[in-house]
Amino acid sequence: MKLNKIFLAASMLCSANSALAGEVEVLHWWTAGGEANAISVLKNMLEKQGYSWIDFGVEGGGGESAMRVLRTRAVSGNPPSAANIKGPDIQEWARLGFLTNLDSVAKPDHWDDVIPKMITDVMKYDNHYVAVPVNVHRVNWLWANSAVFAQAGAKIPTTMDEFFTAAEKIKAIGLIPLAHGSQPWQDATLFEVVALDVLGARDYIKAFVDLDMDILGGEKMIEVFTKFKRVRSYVDNNSPGRNWMTATSMVINGEAGMQIMGDWAKGEFSAAGKVPGKDYVCAPAFGTAGKFTYNVDSFAFFELQDEENFKAQKALASTILDPKFQEIFNLNKGSIPVRLDMDMSHFDQCALDSMKDFKSSAQTGDLVPSMAHGMSTAGYVQGAMFDVITNFFNDQSAVPAEAVQRLAKVVKSAM
Repeated sequence: MKLNKIFLAASMLCSANSALAGEVEVLHWWTAGGEANAISVLKNMLEKQGYSWIDFGVEGGGGESAMRVLRTRAVSGNPPSAANIKGPDIQEWARLGFLTNLDSVAKPDHWDDVIPKMITDVMKYDNHYVAVPVNVHRVNWLWANSAVFAQAGAKIPTTMDEFFTAAEKIKAIGLIPLAHGSQPWQDATLFEVVALDVLGARDYIKAFVDLDMDILGGEKMIEVFTKFKRVRSYVDNNSPGRNWMTATSMVINGEAGMQIMGDWAKGEFSAAGKVPGKDYVCAPAFGTAGKFTYNVDSFAFFELQDEENFKAQKALASTILDPKFQEIFNLNKGSIPVRLDMDMSHFDQCALDSMKDFKSSAQTGDLVPSMAHGMSTAGYVQGAMFDVITNFFNDQSAVPAEAVQRLAKVVKSAM
């Protein structure tokens, strides 16, 4: 009887301590494959610190379903502790008063010293941290099948003119030069690569971040659409509706020579047992060497009333930028760590090249946010741009100058 009382008392004490430790509820859409494995590592690391984790995974692509759920929860006054939100949408949530101040974690952990300013600016509202970056995807990658290039007698293009030359040689041997899926976000991904080459980093930022009408409606933008149309001529007619993984498989299987896609494509090559530098080449997309178009996954942190849960929130924020988690997560996801001080010895050559350019572009001003992946503008402006870009891409009779006029008009009306 005495032992039973002692056991009961000990159990109650453990339960009380567990309750006092605080908990985090985390909304995300990383529910499959390597992403699910990575998020489970974050969960385990947090639980080892004595906090509880409530997983709120919502299936569905790039998070559209998750955002609908989040809006319902937030408006009803019951937001999760943290949620996958990225780009300018972070500032929008903060402006509406939903997000909490993370400076008490950021300052002692020296986030400003280890993360590029271009990215910390996105994570802040009114100069205070309200979100934490998880990783960096490079979007302006060219993936090429080494055997196809050897068969065609072509070299990996570093400029737009070299791309056209290589594409002609691949076309001449009866293969598809450029694998592509004609979905709006894929069209925009290809478009922004052409834009970065033609405009350069400075005018790219003016166009897609500052929404400068002189650039959006100017002569250089006409050149962007003109070259975009020529690039499109090397995409096969079966591209409409094709997903990006299928396009990547076309390169892997030797049906196509090249693809323009972010570094998440590397996972498809790895799954097929392909080796970088041997079976395939990862290189900066034509004309963008030294430049880096980034897509950053991040968690925004919501205002909570419970003090213990706020402590758990802070622990989560700190753990996300812990070097151990940064390594495990990014090895799984194909991206690179957002920290500039990471040991990269366990990463492959594509990741090493990506980190090298990430660091250098942060210094030179050539680090730019992806318009196609929601990093440069609010969603409604991005949607307006998508409409113009994908309509142009799918209309063989489209006139570049007219597309530029429409682009400037729809962006101005969306602002």
